[in-house]
Amino acid sequence: MKRLLVVVDMQNDFVDGALGTSEAVAIVPAVVEKVAAAICENVYIVFTRDTHGEDYLDTKEGKMLPVPHCVCGTEGWQMIPQLEAYAKERKIFDKPTFGSLDLMAYAKEQCFDTIEVIGLCTDICVISNVMLLKAALPEAEITVDSRCCAGVTPESHENALAAMKMCQIICH
Repeated sequence: MKRLLVVVDMQNDFVDGALGTSEAVAIVPAVVEKVAAAICENVYIVFTRDTHGEDYLDTKEGKMLPVPHCVCGTEGWQMIPQLEAYAKERKIFDKPTFGSLDLMAYAKEQCFDTIEVIGLCTDICVISNVMLLKAALPEAEITVDSRCCAGVTPESHENALAAMKMCQIICH
């Protein structure tokens, strides 16, 4: 059985930076624990990294969410310190938008049997990547560990989990 753990956007700006929340800060220990356990179990691990340019405010996303964040090369763009060493040793998908088509292609090419997705934000980038993975590998078992995810708000986090469950994603 070929297993993949996807760690979505655990970057400074989403944890305690420009778009950080207390809920995001609260999941950090569980995410670090999950990554460490996956390493011990020889699970493939990849990271996504929200990546914007200096022109972010001129983009469609920037006009809808006018808060500069995850600008390439800045401190906010970096992985949180607790995950930085793990991420440096693994594949990172830089993505200019919510979901990564490169991640989807990689997962399909590698034919993973099970995929677990954790990270930020449940209601934006996590759900976007989960749905792309589901489309690429409809027979794979895809799970989301809710204790390792946080949304923009607790309500939108719960709404995203409910939406993913309706699409046959196992959320626990």
